[in-house]
Order: sequence, then C-alpha cells, then structure tokens
Amino acid sequence: MSAVALVVIAKAPEPGRSKTRLCPPCTPEQAAALAEAALRDTLAAVAAAPARRRILALDGAPGSWLPGGFELMAQRGEGLGRRLGHALQAADGPALVVGMDTPQLTPGLLAFAGQTLDRPETDAVLGPALDGGYWAIGLSRPNPAVFEGVPMSTADTCRRQHRRLRELRLRTAGLPPLRDVDEIADARAVAGAWPGTLFARELDRLAP
Repeated sequence: MSAVALVVIAKAPEPGRSKTRLCPPCTPEQAAALAEAALRDTLAAVAAAPARRRILALDGAPGSWLPGGFELMAQRGEGLGRRLGHALQAADGPALVVGMDTPQLTPGLLAFAGQTLDRPETDAVLGPALDGGYWAIGLSRPNPAVFEGVPMSTADTCRRQHRRLRELRLRTAGLPPLRDVDEIADARAVAGAWPGTLFARELDRLAP
C-alpha cells in the first residue's frame, strides 16, 4: 500500500470528442477506438500500482472499459488547470494525477512516482512530456494555486508549471519524460516502442 492516491483525468472515448487530432488519417470512430485503448492501458497500469486510492476523474459517461476498484468522480471547473486542481483535492491527501495520453505508462513508473512524492523532502513531482506539456503532476498536499497562471496545452506548459511550483516554494522532483499521443506520428512512435500495449494492437488492427 502506498500513501499516495493515483488519479486518472480522462475524457470518455467517443467519436468526435476523443483524440480528434488523429483525424486524419483516422476516422472519428478509429480515433475513439484508439482513445479507449489508451485509457484501458492507463487504467490497467494504475490498477496494478500501489495506491492509497484509485480515482477516475471523468468528463462524460463511464463504459465497459472501466475496471473495478476505481472511485468515479465527474470533472469540475472551467479549463484543465481547475479540473486538475479539483481532482487532486478530491484525493484528500498526497496524490499523483495522470492523463490518458500515455498508454506506455507502467505500474513500475507509477510506483516510482509515488515513492518519490512520499519522501519527506518532496512537495511535488512533475513528469514532462516531449511536446512541452507534462504527463503527470503530484502534490503532497492539494493546492489549487499551483495551476494559477499556467497555460495548458502549449509548448512551454511544463516549463511554466515548474516555474509556478518554484514560486510557491514547493520542492519539486522530476519524473522521466514520456511521449504523449496527440497526432498520428506520436501514435505510431509509441506503438512501435511498446508493442505489447493494447493501444499498439489496436493501432495495428485499424491501420489508419
């Protein structure tokens, strides 16, 4: 058992709402299928990692892809920053939040992130993404102020987020970088590097 809660913030995989940047070459239905595969991979990794609680902060309705053992909560707030803040507050204690864009996520990496956050000398952890964003952020204590003034989904989001953590004098540890799946080149690169994932098998099946 870990002292850290694991939170997944996700959008229900639906055609026209999920992974739209994969279109083209994907159809909206193919993009939604890949989004579901990525979400299933992410939830499986979280389910296998040590955690105090496992929470899914969802935009939309749950489906058959949701495994047991997760607390379901609706996302709250306008904008991703506020939604992240509410999700971390809902965990009520040390928590790490991840998205659904990194199907290569492993239980071991989540355990490492939790152990790092659980250290007395660590107030926050931040996992950079190769596109300039970040795939994970964790706080030893919930604090919505960490997202104030941080633009989301930009090429310098991670840098700005790290600067905000420093402004609040939060001792921050870095996590290994991962590649987000946003566009088809990302999807093919992640699937090629992690062929054992459900995401890779689904991409191979669809062959967009």
